Amino acid sequence: MNNLILEVADQIAVLKISRPGALNALNSETLDELNEVLTEIEGRDDIKVVILTGGPDKKGNEFKSFVAGADIAEMVNFSAAEARAFGMKASVPFFKLMNMRQVTIAAVNGFALGGGCEIAMACDIRIASDNATFAQPECGLGIIPGFGGTQRLARLVGMGRAKELIFTCDNIDANEAYRIGLVNKVVPQDQLMETAQKMAKKICSKGSYAVTIAKAAINNGYDMDIKNAVEMEANLFGITCSTHDKTEGMSAFLERRAADLTDF
Repeated sequence: MNNLILEVADQIAVLKISRPGALNALNSETLDELNEVLTEIEGRDDIKVVILTGGPDKKGNEFKSFVAGADIAEMVNFSAAEARAFGMKASVPFFKLMNMRQVTIAAVNGFALGGGCEIAMACDIRIASDNATFAQPECGLGIIPGFGGTQRLARLVGMGRAKELIFTCDNIDANEAYRIGLVNKVVPQDQLMETAQKMAKKICSKGSYAVTIAKAAINNGYDMDIKNAVEMEANLFGITCSTHDKTEGMSAFLERRAADLTDF
């Protein structure tokens, strides 16, 4: 990988987007690499949580940029067809982050602009360092968000706030992102990865198959009517009750001991 760094330990993968000369902006090569490595991760039983973050800049500053956006230098001469293809290329790894059986956590350090905000929104959970900056600045460039921003932002923060952010192109800081529900947690810079790792370890300690099924239930039920969504949940609940982890987890609870949950 030219633009990614993958580190795996204790069932947790840390995936860094690393284009230090471009503030980790997403170009076609990076999107292809993301798709490749996420496909690999999805097939690995030794990885239960993925932490996505930005690599350091040329000076080694870890908190300069998460992802500063899509690569404008690549996009400047796009035709309509090329722009559409670029957006669809991004949608493949972004949907992997959203739907893969592993839990995905965006550890957002510094700039999360345009495509950076969009890739963070594709993750299950977002933790921001206190210097993080979020924005969808595309309308100021004569375009619209093309990596899912008009859709995921409205679903996370509501239509009114999404329209305001996209129409004005305003930057918001980490505390405002937390206030409107764009991020789950804000922490000091030097605690960002520690906090993400701590959350990842807690998730790994739970029933991994159950977490995977819960993730699918939330994702698939979100746009259903409530009656069909609850029926889908009941079906999935039944499936989890046929597993080793259900028997072990409930037995451990009744016997007042730690459960040994192994399904994935």
